[in-house]
Amino acid sequence: MGAHMKTTIDVSDALFDSAKELARQRQITMRALVEKGLRRVLADARPAAKPAFKLIDASVRGKQTLVADPRRWREMEEEHVAARVAQALP
Repeated sequence: MGAHMKTTIDVSDALFDSAKELARQRQITMRALVEKGLRRVLADARPAAKPAFKLIDASVRGKQTLVADPRRWREMEEEHVAARVAQALP
């Protein structure tokens, strides 16, 4: 885990007794309990990472969207190309 530093902290007797009892119930040391609590507080204090990308809602309200029959895609593509070619001709 790394180097450890000894320190002294002042807490109320009631808080200490509650922490000591919780450590006993979880079968961990007071040191482990305090470290876990400090890690949680520090993690909560970090700003949340912003999502890299947010999709804009571009949904369409109103009429039902018609979905083309996939069996006709080639035919529709040919019709589209023919229409574009007809537009391009003088």
